[in-house]
Amino acid sequence: MGEEEKLQIIHSEGEETKLQNIHSEDEEVQESEHNNGICSSISAPVNWFKMLAMELHWNFVFSVVIVYGVSQGLGGAFSKISTEYYMKDVQKVQPSESQVYSGITSIPWMVKPLWGLLTDAVPILGYRRRPYFLFAGSLGVVSMLFLSLHKNLHIVLALLSLTAGSAAVAIADVTVDACVAQNSGSHPSLAADMQSLCALSSSIGALVGFSLSGILVHLLGPMGVYGLLSIPAGLVILVGVLLKESPTHNFAYQQVNQNLTDAAKAMWNTLKCPEVWRPCLYMYLSFAVSVDIQEGMFYWATDAKGGPHFSKEYIGYISAVASIGSLLGAILYQYGLKDHSFRDLLFWTQLLFGLSGMLDLVLVLRLNLKIGIPDYFFMVMDASVTQLVGRLKWMPLLVLSSKLCPPGIEGTFFALLMSIDNTGLLTSTWFGGLLLHVFKITRTKFHNLWLAILIRNILRITPLFILFLIPRSDPNSSILPDEMSDSKETTGTSATQNDNIELVALVHNMDTR
Repeated sequence: MGEEEKLQIIHSEGEETKLQNIHSEDEEVQESEHNNGICSSISAPVNWFKMLAMELHWNFVFSVVIVYGVSQGLGGAFSKISTEYYMKDVQKVQPSESQVYSGITSIPWMVKPLWGLLTDAVPILGYRRRPYFLFAGSLGVVSMLFLSLHKNLHIVLALLSLTAGSAAVAIADVTVDACVAQNSGSHPSLAADMQSLCALSSSIGALVGFSLSGILVHLLGPMGVYGLLSIPAGLVILVGVLLKESPTHNFAYQQVNQNLTDAAKAMWNTLKCPEVWRPCLYMYLSFAVSVDIQEGMFYWATDAKGGPHFSKEYIGYISAVASIGSLLGAILYQYGLKDHSFRDLLFWTQLLFGLSGMLDLVLVLRLNLKIGIPDYFFMVMDASVTQLVGRLKWMPLLVLSSKLCPPGIEGTFFALLMSIDNTGLLTSTWFGGLLLHVFKITRTKFHNLWLAILIRNILRITPLFILFLIPRSDPNSSILPDEMSDSKETTGTSATQNDNIELVALVHNMDTR
């Protein structure tokens, strides 16, 4: 073999080696990019969580997780399923009555401003936060244990216990809402992130809770689950124990009435502002006209001869999968919709909310079976879509509410806005009970349920005609008039002092008066 041929062979072998190295490097780069993509998708939520803890203090994040995730999410899921079966199987009430009783137990959420004013204006043993957390947790523990230990409890005592448990959750919730509202004012760029944290905590807690609720109700019965609900209430006590709060010395209790009067006047002056009362009116009406007939659907799904007749486990699983829809709604809002204007987003979410109700109509009329879709699969899809759209509708209203809070009374005013929403939900619940009663929908008769669903779906679309009450601004801009926003300068000193307290005041510190 000649020298030239040897050189050609060596050269070709070298080229092949280079090509192999290049291909190997490309594969390594692709594999590295793939691994980095997986790591980044996992680390992104963790980094977001750490960022919130660093910017807003870890105790704030911890409180949100306990109150929203454990108490409201996990505990709320247990309470919802157990109460539905408690009313149906233990108290044996009609669906319309159960609907009304459900509204009664939600009344403590309507008076959230009262809890807010009390926790700030009436310190106990020198503390404004810790005693109320301890009281809320203790009330929850006692009320749940009382329900679990009495088999033949009169409906009045049962309602009182359930309402007390609801009040315990509401009292704990109002302080976290205050912290969220004030942090939204001091960190406006993180307002949507804080609402997302609340929503994600609640959704994840609900997912876990609903996954276990059906099984636990089947194994322990509704009253056994009430006993377990004392655990989330106990964790609220832990929040009060761990809370670092400086005591208030020589508090002038004779000033309480004056302080409450001043706070009420400040809230009234704010509500008279068109930029505030118009969105408030929309929020109330949008919830009030969206009639809730959930108890009628529950009785039909579990007890009707012509219905799916789902077991307790299936009801829990369906609710668990539906909570994934709520979680996806929170994620979709956080990463794709949070910068859109309030009015545009509410238009589409309200329209979808009305259209999603048609899935219930298809289910009750058994049209899904005619097209070959099983009841279980269709009800899971129905519940998931409803929860997703409901969360997308709820998120911009929460952010809008945080933007409407004037400096100095952020917490109390945010609680007032939430009570307006809850009053709308109560109206919806009682109107739904009336609708079930008018159409004679009972424990065993569901012939007119489809008509109640159709009326509900039509009413869900009516808020589109009052969308002009909502500002066109986006979540990153200010909504309040300049004279209200400028008042931050006069309250800056007190706000700076509150930054050192993990759970901030619901109204300004009144020792300086």
